[in-house]
Amino acid sequence: MVDVKHSKMQAEVVWTRCLGFIKENVSEKNYETWFTAIKPMELNDSKLLIQVPSMFFYEYIEEHYIDLIKKAMELIIGKNAVLNYLIEVENSSKENNKIKLPNISVNTKNPAVNVTSNTHHSKSINPFVIPGIKKIQIDSHLNPNYSFDNFAEGECNRLARNAAYAIAERLGQTAFNPLFTYGGVGLGKTHLAQAIGIEVKKRYPDKIVLYVQADRFISQYTEAVRENRQNDFVHFYQVVDVLIIDDIQFLSGKEKTQETFFHIFNHLHQLQKQLVITSDRAPVDLPDMMERLISRFKWGLQADITPPDYETRKKILQKKIEIEGIAIPDEVVSYIAQSITTSVRELEGALISIMAQSSINKKEITVELAKQIVDKFARNINREITIDMIQKIVCEYFNLKPEELKAKTRRREIVQPRQIIMYFAKKYTKSSLQAIGAMCGGKDHSTVLHACRNVEDLKQTDKRFRIY
Repeated sequence: MVDVKHSKMQAEVVWTRCLGFIKENVSEKNYETWFTAIKPMELNDSKLLIQVPSMFFYEYIEEHYIDLIKKAMELIIGKNAVLNYLIEVENSSKENNKIKLPNISVNTKNPAVNVTSNTHHSKSINPFVIPGIKKIQIDSHLNPNYSFDNFAEGECNRLARNAAYAIAERLGQTAFNPLFTYGGVGLGKTHLAQAIGIEVKKRYPDKIVLYVQADRFISQYTEAVRENRQNDFVHFYQVVDVLIIDDIQFLSGKEKTQETFFHIFNHLHQLQKQLVITSDRAPVDLPDMMERLISRFKWGLQADITPPDYETRKKILQKKIEIEGIAIPDEVVSYIAQSITTSVRELEGALISIMAQSSINKKEITVELAKQIVDKFARNINREITIDMIQKIVCEYFNLKPEELKAKTRRREIVQPRQIIMYFAKKYTKSSLQAIGAMCGGKDHSTVLHACRNVEDLKQTDKRFRIY
């Protein structure tokens, strides 16, 4: 009968000696990444069982380090040494979450290895970086204009902005991992996500930061699969210190890509690497997304970014004017901020058009010029209905002030307009239930759903209500 405790102690002693040899033959970074996570489990005769965190982890070890491990084990155990793997797998239950695989020849792709077999491993080339490249040389794909200094903070983005700065300031020391920011098009999600990367590079120059759009991630993965280079693809992302994925909603319905991203996410999170994710909607509203991915998106902080209010829109314009170094009268700034309320992108687009017309036609920037450009600009864009717009129209109809809707009262003259706003916001905007509730007095998503059902019922049963 095998003494389990003694077998584990022997395994620890043998593996520690193997690691001493391995450490002398790999870089410190690679040693920390690929060997410190391995746990020796048992040693029976010359058969060593080790535990690795994932199938991807095993595949990379087999592809890149099996010859080195073979030499180490032959040196410590002898020529008849055998290596077996115990691979952790994702499981909804706490029990039975490991798979033990049989002893197979090393020249196969099965997850157990007999190190006595002769094998030849082809040197695969990572398609994303030059072999042996220094990590500071990896292109982070960050736009230098998307810094915290150029980001206008307001009530609409304060939580997201403060969390983002805390992450960059105290990398690896916050609970905001992942940081999941979401909101409509053109509200500054990409700017804020990249600002984290820029600030991290400034404070921690040796860290690997990578910004990638989700559709680019998908095309990279598809190409890697076509050329049988999935391991290189996964390894590239697993060595990143700060991974920024923009527009994660594009992964919806892409099962294989989601599965791969799931393993990359787990690996980075386990090593306390930072993940920053943006989306056009909250995790719970993402269609055709794996439940276990959605669950992980909720591990850190979910921060909604809503359309900017008037004061924030002015701040955004003033930041842009400061960057461009052009003097523009305050009344012109006010007019633009009042006229364009849909998104930051449209706001900046209108300002750039005004500056361009002024420069080309040698015209002074005035309110009159701004009116000409803004009116023409507004007609040429597909204006998106926002909660702000709905709130303004409903308040005007019921002769209410927006702040009255946020009051904690059950008065019918306040409750009913507030429910109508929630109903139209859910029907005509892309905003999440949480965002709608936040704009209507800090209500939760269940209150929004109740309001929508109530309005729908009144439409069917109350003739006077239908004419609103």
